[in-house]
Amino acid sequence: MSKPTENVLLVPGESGWEIWTGQTDAVAFTLHEATAIERAGDLKNLPSGDLLLLFPVKAITAVPMHVTSDDDSLFTDLAALHAERLGLRPDPMAGQLTDVFVIAREAENTALVSILLRAPGEGDMPPRGPKSFDISARAYPLDGDSLAVWKEFGRWVFALSHQGKLVYCQATSGVSTSPDAALAREVRLALMQLGMQGMEIEPTRIVLWTRSEDLDISALKSAFQATVEVSPRPAPLLPNPLSKLLPADVRAARREAQKRQNLIIGAAAVAVIYLGIIGWFGYGLWRDKAEIKKLQQLTAAAAPEGEAYALHVAKWEELAPAIDLAQSPVDILSRVAACIPLNSGLRLVSAEISADDMKLNGEAAQLQSVNAFSLNLNKNTDLARFEWQTPEPTQSTRGWEFHFGGRVPNADETR
Repeated sequence: MSKPTENVLLVPGESGWEIWTGQTDAVAFTLHEATAIERAGDLKNLPSGDLLLLFPVKAITAVPMHVTSDDDSLFTDLAALHAERLGLRPDPMAGQLTDVFVIAREAENTALVSILLRAPGEGDMPPRGPKSFDISARAYPLDGDSLAVWKEFGRWVFALSHQGKLVYCQATSGVSTSPDAALAREVRLALMQLGMQGMEIEPTRIVLWTRSEDLDISALKSAFQATVEVSPRPAPLLPNPLSKLLPADVRAARREAQKRQNLIIGAAAVAVIYLGIIGWFGYGLWRDKAEIKKLQQLTAAAAPEGEAYALHVAKWEELAPAIDLAQSPVDILSRVAACIPLNSGLRLVSAEISADDMKLNGEAAQLQSVNAFSLNLNKNTDLARFEWQTPEPTQSTRGWEFHFGGRVPNADETR
């Protein structure tokens, strides 16, 4: 029988990151250490095991919505369109920054909450790369229609649940010792916005999680009819299923770049040494007068052939744009067409292509198709000699229009 894997859970606490540990089959986690460190990158001596990071509420934006479908395969695209209308656009180059969770289902009508993660900045990721990611609000499920209030990194946050499912969570600007009227007002405003979206929620249970024993909870009592329960925050539970959030680790990319640079420097040093040895032997040969005379005679005899060969190469280079398949506009267009995502509906309206310059104008129904096309152009090794300009596409009545350009650097100088 295999031994259960040790899980290490990084949880945002009241004043700093908390480290919780537990087996994969454990009901709850055990607190290993409560730190005062707010930057995950500053955490040291993390326990061994599979690392899971729960992002704080301040790092995400929760967007509840109703969609007229019960097809799970459409939820991600519908959530992305809704976020676009709200002006929320996660960076497609920063990893998987979005996920969608079901709140309630009805026939052709599903309530969802879309989670949009802000791309982590320098120091936001722990020294050891996490295996999985989720958000802190999903680690503390509550039954029924509930309101949970607690502090993360000194700031008040709250989460609203419907029938045990997370509906909305938000980090407030409040840093007061006790939950005040401003916090209650932000919760009320969130409830009103949910009501306007057809999600009528009135908390029947209010929990205030805190380690402090003397807190003034009068603001919460006066704002809500339900009784306010005060207790320490419980041990986190592993969300099931875990989210699909997977931000790109820029530090790993930088380490790889540094490794490549070190390899290049090492190779260059070896080349310098090698050339030095060759130069030393060449100098010895140069001092041999007899050998010099022989080489000069051979050079003089081969001079006419060398001139003819140089002329042949020059003529061939002049004809290269016409006979070199790699510079043929038809071949280049074929490589561009191969970058169009399959079944995306993206099409080129016009294309001006030469051996060292091209302009591509097109349209697509989905913004994701345009972004994928742009990424494929930059990654295509057959088009690597072009530098691409891919400005943001513009929305039209038929979807999205784009105008991309590619140019070979220093093309005018080499002609």
